[in-house]
Amino acid sequence: MVHVLGSRRRSQPAPPHVVWRSLRDPYEAGSRPWLELRDDEVPPRVVAGYAPVLVVWSSLWPHRPLDRVRFDVAAQPPGQGCALRWTLTTDGELPSESTLGYLRHRLNYLINDRLRLSYGQ
Repeated sequence: MVHVLGSRRRSQPAPPHVVWRSLRDPYEAGSRPWLELRDDEVPPRVVAGYAPVLVVWSSLWPHRPLDRVRFDVAAQPPGQGCALRWTLTTDGELPSESTLGYLRHRLNYLINDRLRLSYGQ
């Protein structure tokens, strides 16, 4: 059974295809660095995707290998960027409340701060 551990939807200043590419390959040559991992994190693998609306990552946390991060990218009116929702799910054990808070905070920071700033906003 898949459990939703957290989700947040926010706007991004870049258009959907740019955000999708940033998520598909966070280390793409020529892009601004935004995915700065901590010592307890590993680079995600893309486990599913459909351009330019969906990317699914493997877990960033080796101690939580069954977690997944789903990104849903939705177009907004021209010139208004896109809406991006991250959803953290797991097929595994539910984390403690403190761990869950950390995971949610970390994803929110990476996506709604670091990624947003990489577009100059």
